Amino acid sequence: MEFVYNLVVVTHLLGMAAVVGGYVAARPVVSELMVWGARAQLITGVILAGLASGIDSLGKEPDTTKLAVKLAISVAVAAFAEIGRGDAKRGKQIDWMTDAAGGLAIVNVLVAVLWN
Repeated sequence: MEFVYNLVVVTHLLGMAAVVGGYVAARPVVSELMVWGARAQLITGVILAGLASGIDSLGKEPDTTKLAVKLAISVAVAAFAEIGRGDAKRGKQIDWMTDAAGGLAIVNVLVAVLWN
């Protein structure tokens, strides 16, 4: 089961790379890469939280407050990415949507790494 957990962690990190990399590469437009990365982050984050709290053999002790904060930020990133991409497809570009999605994704990385 540890292999599955680690595989989901890799997918989670790739989603983060897609959001942040898409933000840096495609500014000021929300790219499709950012949208799919945000979706991957949200889904794999929920899976990781479930695996960590539900499988004792993994030896994880998840901090539920930290997970709640990360979930709220992830939902906001996904929402801004989805709305920003939809607007960009219709030719109605809103620059702050891109900055909000990319900036909050970076904040989520900081929360993951610096919250002890």
